[in-house]
Order: sequence, then structure tokens, then C-alpha cells
Amino acid sequence: MFSEIADRSLFEKVTSYGNDFIEKVFERHVAPLDKALEMLSAFDEDLPEKPGNSHEIIDLLQTKGAPNTMPHIGGRYFGFVTGGVVPAGLAAKGLASFWDQNSALQIMSPISSKLESVVQRWLVDLFGLPDKTVAGFVSGTSMANFCGLAAARYRILKRNHWDINEKGLFGAPKIRVVTGKHAHSTILKAISLVGLGKENIEWVDVDQQGRICVDKIPELDENTILILQAGNVNSGAFDDFETLFKEIPTNGAWVHIDGAFGLWAAGTERLQHLTKGFEQANSWAVDAHKTLNVPYDSGIVLCNDSEALTSAFHMNAGYIVTGQERDGMFFTPEMSRRSRAIELWATLKYLGRTGIDDMIFEMHQRAKQFAQLISKVDGFQVLNDVVFNQVIVQCESDELTDKTLKKIQELRDCWVGGSTWNGRKVIRISVCSWATTEKDIVRSINSFKQALDSIQDKKTKIN
Repeated sequence: MFSEIADRSLFEKVTSYGNDFIEKVFERHVAPLDKALEMLSAFDEDLPEKPGNSHEIIDLLQTKGAPNTMPHIGGRYFGFVTGGVVPAGLAAKGLASFWDQNSALQIMSPISSKLESVVQRWLVDLFGLPDKTVAGFVSGTSMANFCGLAAARYRILKRNHWDINEKGLFGAPKIRVVTGKHAHSTILKAISLVGLGKENIEWVDVDQQGRICVDKIPELDENTILILQAGNVNSGAFDDFETLFKEIPTNGAWVHIDGAFGLWAAGTERLQHLTKGFEQANSWAVDAHKTLNVPYDSGIVLCNDSEALTSAFHMNAGYIVTGQERDGMFFTPEMSRRSRAIELWATLKYLGRTGIDDMIFEMHQRAKQFAQLISKVDGFQVLNDVVFNQVIVQCESDELTDKTLKKIQELRDCWVGGSTWNGRKVIRISVCSWATTEKDIVRSINSFKQALDSIQDKKTKIN
């Protein structure tokens, strides 16, 4: 039944289709056309009774599926903080797909164990974190935030002579949670998942850019988790880590930093000022598939308390054979887990320190270009200081902002998403692909103008 495993033509076909996608992705529409969306009905069928033909299945995905993808890896997708892909990383992931490695134990995949160890060392060095920092490779920052808070929960309760793994949370000492009012929704999810409860959050005011107000942070103690952020999801603003650690006594509190896309600023020479002082935290969450442009899915939790992280996810069984080197399952909630470190290693090795700096700073430059050009267009206003890769744009009214956003999406020349900022509707631009060029920005600005002009019946163009 599975004779195709030796059929090179099947895998050559996949490679050909993949190359075709890559060749066209930079110029195609940034959202599926209506006629393409109609093709999706081809997948509406009952589960087949008998095995099918592998070639026909791949052909169906190519003809009906490919036209309905969103070209995140192109240069004009700004809708979510969704990164592009560095070619070396994409190629490595393709190879790793053939290998199909389970990274739970060294004995199950020596290459996974080795590359996780190497990447951990590289990241600690790149970010300038304490040498004792360890990394867990997870699906994304949602899970990385959960891991960081689980480690914090373990350590705080352990200091209170309470074994969370044995006793659970019923009757446990109270843990305080302090964070800014612009904390990302994944933080709220993580707080819920670790059982600390959103109602127990001590909210701290933020400034006009969404940064936590350092002088409003309540007195901390060793039973507190303080959650900060490197990169506000709307404005891109970074909490002032340097001032905070200088002026606010943490008194043993666990400090966690949500740095989904912004933590990579720490690895750049020209934007490093944004994260100055952040190394004094206890745990950090970051996505490699965002700013670093590693293929999906690739999240990382970093923690300077190895015992807390591994104990939070500790398990054992008679059949578990630990290795002489790293066993990846002890640093994440999952046991079975694909080897994400392979494409992450390939991307880091390809870029190197200067390549990372150049790529991330270029995204910053393109975001600044977007803000500068759109500010010159009547009817649009930029609401944030562009410190990293985020731009927030607003029209004269919420209604006009919504209509313009919808029209931009319909034009399919660039793709942006909506959000709310200080109670108003906004258009959010996230520049996070290496592929975005100056021409892409100009083309996108013209799409903004075209959208607004079509609503207001005007005809002008940016050159």
C-alpha cells in the first residue's frame, strides 16, 4: 500500500511545486482571489473508504490548496506579526521533514539533541543572557509564556515549601501576578493555564506608547511574578527594563519578559538599546518564526533557573532512557515533539551575528519608511513612535478606518490587519519579513491611498 515511499517522482513533484510557489510568492496577490476561495469546496467530501493515489492527493493540494494560501513569506504581508522565511531555514525544514525526528530524548534523535544544545548556547550568547540560562523549543510564544510562568509558579511555591507537582494548587500559598494593562492576550491565556486566575492580576498603568509605568509598579516580594514585554503588539514599544531594574527593588520576585517578536532586538547592535537591562529577568519568551524568519512553528522559552523549568514539566517512566547529552522533553510540556531546532540552527548558522543585525535593522528601516510616507498622505495619521517594526495608522473616524482597512484587504496589493488603540479603531502594520523592500513599501502606501481615495472619490498617487 505504501510503495510510493520509494517513488522519487512523488517527492520530486513536491519539490517542483514548492519551487513554483517560491518563484511566484513575491509578486502574487497577498490574499486568495474569490475564484480561488470557491475551489476550497473540492475538499468537502466524506472520508474515503479505500486508500488513494499519492500523486493525485499532492496534485489536489497544488491546484486547489496553493491558491488559497496567504503569502506570509512575501514582502507585502503586514497583517499580523508573521515573519518570512530565510531560504536556508526553509530548506533545512524540508530536509528535516524527511528525517521526521522526535526530539524527546537523545537516544531517539542524536542530531536533535546536539542541535538543541548548540542553539541554546548560541541564543544565550546572542542575547547576552546569564550562562546558566537554558532553552526549551516549543510551538510559539503562547506556549513559551506558559512555560515561563510554570517555572515561576514552581519556584515560588517551592520557596514556600509547597510541591506543586504533588499537592496541586488547592490550598497553595498565594502567588501575586503584576503586569501592565497592555499585556498581550497570550499572557492572559498563560496566567489562566497555570491556574493563577486573571481576576488576581494586579494591573499597572501604561504610558501613551503602551510601556508599563515604572513608578506605578506596586511593591514586589518573593511571592510575585512581574510580567514585562519587549515589543508592544500594536506600537512595538519596549518596557524600560534598565530603569525598572535600577529603581524598583524586585525583592526576589520572578520577572518574566514576553518578547515574542521584540526580544530579537537584543541580538542586534543598532537596536540593542531597546532591551538594555532585560538580562536581569528570570525567564523570557520569544518566537523564532517572527522576526528571525524561521519557518513555522518555532517558539523558545529561555530560563535562568534550570531546575524550576525542568521540574515544572518533570515526568518519569520505566521505559524512559535518559541520554548522556540533552534530552529535549525535560525542557517543554510535550514529550513527542518535532525537531524544531534543525531549521532554527540552519537559520542562525546562515545569518550569523551580522546577518541577524542587518535583517532586523532593515525591517526597522522599512517600518520607519512606511510611517514617514503614510504621514504625508492626507487622511492618515501615525499614532506611535516607530521604535522597532510596528506602525499604527488611523483615519479621521473609526468608520472610515474600518472601511479603508476592508478596502485595502480587498485590493490584495498588501495585507494589513485592524486593532484598537486607546479606544479607537486603527490599522496595524507589522514589518517582519526580510523580503520587504523599499518598493514594497511604496506599493503598499499607494494601495492605502487607492483604498481611501475610492471611498472618498479622489485620484492621487505617491511616486
